[in-house]
Amino acid sequence: MYLVKTPWLLKKLYPELIWNVNQTNRCIYLTFDDGPIPIVTPFVLNILKQYNAKATFFCIGDNVGKHPDIFRQVVDAGHAIGNHTYNHLKGWKTENKTYLDNFLLADKILDTELFRPPYGRIKKQQVKDLKSARPDIKIIMWNVLSGDFDINLKPEDCLKNVMKYTEAGSMVVFHDSLKAFDRLEYVLPRAMETWSKEGYSFNSLNAR
Repeated sequence: MYLVKTPWLLKKLYPELIWNVNQTNRCIYLTFDDGPIPIVTPFVLNILKQYNAKATFFCIGDNVGKHPDIFRQVVDAGHAIGNHTYNHLKGWKTENKTYLDNFLLADKILDTELFRPPYGRIKKQQVKDLKSARPDIKIIMWNVLSGDFDINLKPEDCLKNVMKYTEAGSMVVFHDSLKAFDRLEYVLPRAMETWSKEGYSFNSLNAR
């Protein structure tokens, strides 16, 4: 089970995490988790380029090692890079030291202050450990979850979810993964076209 719109109670329980961008201008912050992946990440980069959009890619360290050329395409296009651990670990089911070590392994490759916990699952102690290891860290969550990872969700319904809840300052989660591609391929170009016509711009999180 997952909620498309992040509830206020969750934000209150984890106030040390970043859930949204407070602003008045019409800007949307698109984020992409789990890449880089052949076919999918280049597809995303192509769509973003069409709209002169910048986004934030939360990369898995192991995938960067496997696909360095695609990772370089993301960087060269001027998008922001975030750490998504080295092996996509779920914090709630991972011992704290193992979690920290996995983060640090990815940090050696990515060297970024931006971090998003896979699945959005992280323990309070893990937050403290990460901040101790990297004091400049910004732990980024979201306020709109597209659900593109849900293989039971129709692409049309995924689009409806995104369009219903996204507004100025929203941080929207997509996934540049093979699992999500059926929905992402349908939703992203349609959403971008509509948002652009409505006067939205698209920035990476390091451009705030």
